[in-house]
Amino acid sequence: MAKSSIILLISLNLTFLSIISFVTATNYYQSLSPSMLGFQEEKFTHLHFYFHDIVTGQKPSMVFVAEPNGKIDGTLPFGTVVAMDDPLTAGPERDSKLIGKAQGIYTSISQGEMGLMMVMTMAFTHGDFNGSTLSILGRNMILTEPLREMPIVGGTGAFRFVRGYTQAKFHSVDYSTGDATVEYDIFVFHY
Repeated sequence: MAKSSIILLISLNLTFLSIISFVTATNYYQSLSPSMLGFQEEKFTHLHFYFHDIVTGQKPSMVFVAEPNGKIDGTLPFGTVVAMDDPLTAGPERDSKLIGKAQGIYTSISQGEMGLMMVMTMAFTHGDFNGSTLSILGRNMILTEPLREMPIVGGTGAFRFVRGYTQAKFHSVDYSTGDATVEYDIFVFHY
């Protein structure tokens, strides 16, 4: 092979490699396989537990943060913001086994009916999911829909890359105090 042909071939190879390097360097993403992160087969899990929103007593699990016109009267008029640190239990009784906490806020979002925007993370403290979390962000029409559905928007630990939804329904409500126990069924896909 002539010297000029070899130089041309080397020059073309270097040009090709330069183009590949340039394209690779300018991409801001890379497609990966879940197995690269150690994930195995995707699982489908159903969780069932109870959420206790406690307004009364020595240590309520929710507090009013803001209310329209600065008045707190124990109701949830449009615009009310509540912070919560609610216990999650295996059974409907408040003293049943504690499996975690629901922490976050909810806001009254409807002028015409009782609707809440739930922004909360369920942090599990017991069993296979100890240290893992599920996050919910969704509309919760507590008086007009007996069974409410909200999306699971994220998670950590055992629930990384989670997707799914939750169904919530009242187990018991004391309308005079605001104390409520809500039954949760969560259905999620995760690794």
